[in-house]
Amino acid sequence: MSQTVENLRNIALVGHGGSGKTSLAEVLLFDAGVTNRLGRVEDGNTVMDFEAEELKRNSSINSSFHQYAWNQYTVSLIDTPGDSNFFEDTNNSIQAADGIIVVIDAVDGVKVQTEQAWELAQSYQLPGLILINKLDRERANFKRAVEDAAKCLETKPLLLQLPIGKEADFKGVVDLLTRKAFTYKDGKASAIDIPADMQDDVEAEREALVENIAETDDDLLERYFEEETLSDDELRATLKKGVSECVFTPVLCCSATHHIGIDQIQECIVNYMPSPVQRGARTGLSADGETQIECLPDPDAPFSAFVFKTIADPYAGRLSIFRIVSGTLGGDGNIYNPGKDAKERFTQLLRIAGKEQQPIQEAGPGAIAAVAKLKETTTGDSLCDESNPIRYEPVKPLPSLISFALLPKSKGDEDKLFGSLAKILEEDVALKLDRNAETKEILLSGRGQVHIEATIEKLKRKYNVQVILNTPKVPYRETIKKKVRVQGKHKKQSGGHGQYGDCWIQMEPMPRGQGFEFVNSIVGGSIPKTYIPAVEKGIVEASVKGVLAGFPCVDFKVILDDGTYHSVDSSEMAFKIAGSLAFKKAIDQANPVLLEPIMDVTVTTPDECMGDIMGDLNSRRGRVLGMDTKGKNQIINAQVPMSEFLTYAPDLNSMTGGRGIFTMEFSRYEEVPGQISEKLLEALNKEDD
Repeated sequence: MSQTVENLRNIALVGHGGSGKTSLAEVLLFDAGVTNRLGRVEDGNTVMDFEAEELKRNSSINSSFHQYAWNQYTVSLIDTPGDSNFFEDTNNSIQAADGIIVVIDAVDGVKVQTEQAWELAQSYQLPGLILINKLDRERANFKRAVEDAAKCLETKPLLLQLPIGKEADFKGVVDLLTRKAFTYKDGKASAIDIPADMQDDVEAEREALVENIAETDDDLLERYFEEETLSDDELRATLKKGVSECVFTPVLCCSATHHIGIDQIQECIVNYMPSPVQRGARTGLSADGETQIECLPDPDAPFSAFVFKTIADPYAGRLSIFRIVSGTLGGDGNIYNPGKDAKERFTQLLRIAGKEQQPIQEAGPGAIAAVAKLKETTTGDSLCDESNPIRYEPVKPLPSLISFALLPKSKGDEDKLFGSLAKILEEDVALKLDRNAETKEILLSGRGQVHIEATIEKLKRKYNVQVILNTPKVPYRETIKKKVRVQGKHKKQSGGHGQYGDCWIQMEPMPRGQGFEFVNSIVGGSIPKTYIPAVEKGIVEASVKGVLAGFPCVDFKVILDDGTYHSVDSSEMAFKIAGSLAFKKAIDQANPVLLEPIMDVTVTTPDECMGDIMGDLNSRRGRVLGMDTKGKNQIINAQVPMSEFLTYAPDLNSMTGGRGIFTMEFSRYEEVPGQISEKLLEALNKEDD
């Protein structure tokens, strides 16, 4: 598929899960002759969804890629996941696009993940088209969906079409610019007269369309007010400019599964979406990160690209997918990774087409290509010509929202588990793997329960490793509430040199989050200076395990104010033991209490779910700090104990029908309320028995 940079269109399909993005990709490819049959998501036979986990769930969990030719243009499609569990892949892949199609369900309207995708596209200043899909469904409402888009996406929707018929009678579209109407049968368009009952609406909407387009050009606007007729070509050229500059967002209508309006979408993609040339230069940094460098999409410039996705295959190895920014890359050769200061060798350049990888001879600016088995390169890295190093800023990863403790089903599988998960983490940067030294647990963190479950399924399918998922232990802390003064004395005589260390300490609480402070107040040499660090070390080591449930003790101050020593029997070890004994005696007397981690939480929920969410947060001992309105959603800011929030992701999904999302991050530790603390300590100590 030969191409020039001007004739290339990189389009990301974005929107909430279930809006029909994969079905749209399927019919676009079929229309262009790339496939000879129309697959269905429900049947598990689409080109873009092919992973076993996707087929099981009937939804995309990975971004997938394909290309097709349309009227001398090359269109490169990126079908992104719309489920919040897998949105990290959308977060990474959308940066490789030059424009987006926002797919909106005509029944459900704009959902929260659609808003997130739109905001992400806006951060890249990506122009877009809005596609109202599923107009053939019961309760589909074109006007309501457009109003929803205007309100929630905070954009200026520009109607290019009106639907002919509604719900089961939806059969075609009217092109407002040309005043032409088309009905469809088996994907084939037939020109018809505009239905009589639509004449007035078509004229009114066309007038609004022409006025909106004219407003972006002073010359056109002046002629419009003078009631001069503006040609279709003038309007198209100005429309394209307005779209490229994100002044407005054209709206189209279709039914992807019924093959209605697809040819019109194809034309809008090639006519109104920008090429890499129109998008202009991309800014990178010099190898030292000090100087900004602008790279134009010039085929003759030095090669540079950024890796936005990695696929780990147990047999084929690592596959790095990248977007070329400048220059031309041949079918094999050497490339340079400036972030890792590594030279990489590749033997084959590939184009991704669904689940297939097709060898290609070369690729230029704007192309999405891939190479296999790079040793050092991972998602977020840049690739370039070694003599012209440049680094492109990687996308900031989304925060993890839920964690599970992993336990290998088979003994001795722990090493295999880590090795296999490390490969999966290469392709899914939203996953985090950690070993908690305190709780001795292997923790896998991700965007939601479905995200973790899909990862475990992939782990079993690809690497034959099975694990058990458990709720992770909460990293509680202990502290004190009272000031005490105690003696720690270690005296042991066993023939020859004995052991003698004696210290007096004051122990008092400190403000939350202050950690530990040690103050030496010894005067007169009652303890020699050489032994004082040993006392502190003994206290620090003892504080790792508190007296209530064995959690680390924090936020306390120790003042060493007196003691005695023996010129022969005293040693650093003796004073270390004395410091440890003093700590254990002091914490027993200083009213020890249990602390729990408190999380800052932001929940975005539809208006109608607000009451349920608030009630649920209160039941979790949450404190609501404030609320904001955004479109038809409410944003709740709250603080909630971590122990009450470990399983929140599936609960929120259930309460909001999958329309709610949340973020959380650690805030601070707080004392566990008395009654809850008693029950908690009883349960924790029972676990240890």
